[in-house]
Amino acid sequence: MWCKRVNFIPPFDLNEQFKLIGEEVGAAALEILASGRYIGGAPVEQFEQQFAHYIGTSHAIGCNSGTDALFLALRSLDIGAGDEVITSPFTFISTAGIVSAVGAKPVFTDIDAQTFNLNLDQIEAGITPRTKAIIPVHLFGQPVNMTRLMAIAHSHNLWVIEDCAQSTGATWQDTKLGSIGHIGCFSFYPTKNLGACGDGGAATTHDATIAAKLQMLRDHGQRQRYTCEAIGVNSRLDALQAAILSIKLRYLDTWNAQRQAIADRYDAMLQPLPGIVVPQAIAGGTSVWNQYTIRLPDSGDRSSGLNQDGGLNQTGRDQVRQQLQQQGIGSMVYYPMPLHLQPVYAELGYGSGDLPVAEQVAREVLSLPMFPELSPVQQEQVVYALKDCLIQT
Repeated sequence: MWCKRVNFIPPFDLNEQFKLIGEEVGAAALEILASGRYIGGAPVEQFEQQFAHYIGTSHAIGCNSGTDALFLALRSLDIGAGDEVITSPFTFISTAGIVSAVGAKPVFTDIDAQTFNLNLDQIEAGITPRTKAIIPVHLFGQPVNMTRLMAIAHSHNLWVIEDCAQSTGATWQDTKLGSIGHIGCFSFYPTKNLGACGDGGAATTHDATIAAKLQMLRDHGQRQRYTCEAIGVNSRLDALQAAILSIKLRYLDTWNAQRQAIADRYDAMLQPLPGIVVPQAIAGGTSVWNQYTIRLPDSGDRSSGLNQDGGLNQTGRDQVRQQLQQQGIGSMVYYPMPLHLQPVYAELGYGSGDLPVAEQVAREVLSLPMFPELSPVQQEQVVYALKDCLIQT
């Protein structure tokens, strides 16, 4: 090992961020608590206006999670039973799960191995007369080629709902993600680039009619209190989280620039190492590096997918991750099993080998520590520990 480990380096760390903004957050929290008004009100309205301005849309509608933002988006477009929605198999379950939750059918198309995003060459093969929408996932902070995707959607008269859960602040051709499709859906989970101190989310749109429907559906289907026009849900963003997000939004571009610098340092240090595939930034867009995810191509001596007991088979990547942990380096695997092979979607009829790139990537990806305050010294520790692990494996 290159040096004696002093401190554990986690995959993500909020402690340094809190040191920077803790006093502001504390004062805002006390003001909200003293007001006695915790749901809605000026803090929520203020954040919604600020966030819409930042993203570049006419409207932003706060809600209680990124998952609910997707749910509300689908409901606002009247997508439900009998409809199909095309999306990625390589993302968190909420993207597809919420399609199922409204009664529609998720249709998975394979991904690009370099960007981890939808392979746009394969989108049209998945379109049928029942297809109503495409949900591109801007995974790990990396934008999808929205020019091309919108052209495909327009030619087939499809809605586009951008899953921006990991990409707040990222752009495609100098335009913020979440302002290009018909609706953008954001998560403010604490580990996101713009994270609350709990759950939170938002949907963005240019369309006033869609915005009004989103607002109605997030509040039990009410436009006026006790007058319900639809079956909605309770998905309001609370005032405390809105006030905290307003503070953090002022720092977001600085934090994203720090993430870019960290990604650049990783690129420089990891490029010479054999056996590692570093993430590739797409031309025409800017990533905000919610994750810095490398690939460790497996040697092929371990089978992929599920073992006979229903658990995941171990890969060379998994061995490296365990060894990194032993050397004081935290890492994460996003995501070890693609959605089309999840037990809950067995009824859709997908099998091993149907989406080969997503399946291969799921065996190989490893997300290294990434947060704005990660220091160059810490990064060196990560890289040297990784080098040691590769030698051992």
